[in-house]
Amino acid sequence: MILFWVVAALLSAGAASLVILGAARAFDHASDPDPTLGIYQRQLSEIDDLADRNLIAPSERKQAHAEAARRLIAAAESPEQAWSSEVGSRRPALILAVLAPVLALGIYMGLGSPGIPDQPFQARISAWKAADPARLEPPQLAAVLKDLTRQRPSDPQAFLYLALAQREAGNPTESVRAARRAVTLSPKDADLWEVLGESLMMEARGEVSDAAQQAFGEALKRNPGAISSRYYLARAEVERGDRAAGLASLKKLSADLPKTDPRQRQLAMAIAEAKDGPARVENAQLEMIRGMVAGLAARLEQSPDDPEGWVRLVRSYAVLGQTADRDRALTQAKARYGSRPDILADLDAAARTERLK
Repeated sequence: MILFWVVAALLSAGAASLVILGAARAFDHASDPDPTLGIYQRQLSEIDDLADRNLIAPSERKQAHAEAARRLIAAAESPEQAWSSEVGSRRPALILAVLAPVLALGIYMGLGSPGIPDQPFQARISAWKAADPARLEPPQLAAVLKDLTRQRPSDPQAFLYLALAQREAGNPTESVRAARRAVTLSPKDADLWEVLGESLMMEARGEVSDAAQQAFGEALKRNPGAISSRYYLARAEVERGDRAAGLASLKKLSADLPKTDPRQRQLAMAIAEAKDGPARVENAQLEMIRGMVAGLAARLEQSPDDPEGWVRLVRSYAVLGQTADRDRALTQAKARYGSRPDILADLDAAARTERLK
């Protein structure tokens, strides 16, 4: 590592030297006549030549001639900026060129960790595999799952979890790639098609794109009751101008869900938007996020033994500014994991997440 910084310092000094040498060579041509006057004189000749060949109108010739002449006079009246050959004027640049890499190396030696050996990426993945998955950041979890798919290339569930992790890590393109592989391996699984559709929406910045609609349609062929697919296809109807059909689909979906289902709130917003035009929602991506959070809350109601899920739910509510939902989820999670200080710390940190502006 020390060798790397020494080489970097030498390269920086070399680059600075090239700049200074270039400036010195430029000085050798400082006495050459100013080419600006010749340029404008050639412009005047070219304008006359174009006019003589009837390529520009007389009025355009007059305007162009006047502008070029104005610039020629201004250039002729401007004093020339002479180059200085004094060594003293170049001394500060030389000093800075030498000091910059030396100072950077000194700071690194004092504050950095030059003795720590490089950590190969595979070694880091091995360390993440041995850690508690609930403590990993989304990019780390995605790296672990990607390595897992290399070991289990025919496991659709491995690619499903990878798609979800890549989505959490903010990599929609990688999420789509993993979800496509999952549906290729298990094309009859409606849940996989829904994950693909949601990943395609994320890649399209919240828009229910044609590709996403196709994926949701495939999900409905395999499971006509797929909630997310019905919701997003209804929203697509509204977006393309068929408000009546979209509204009917949303109302039917609301009627099919229990009144206590947390997704009813998002459906109510979508129904209001279909009736009255755009509601007070920042954009379609925020609406999609709310729907995903509602889905997470519903899943935790059915399968509550998921500490990572509770942390994500509390953080999501905090980001969305839903303080009542955040506090309720936080209380439920703390009651369940009161004997796990590590999880309690993660929950408190998630609750302090700033609201999305």
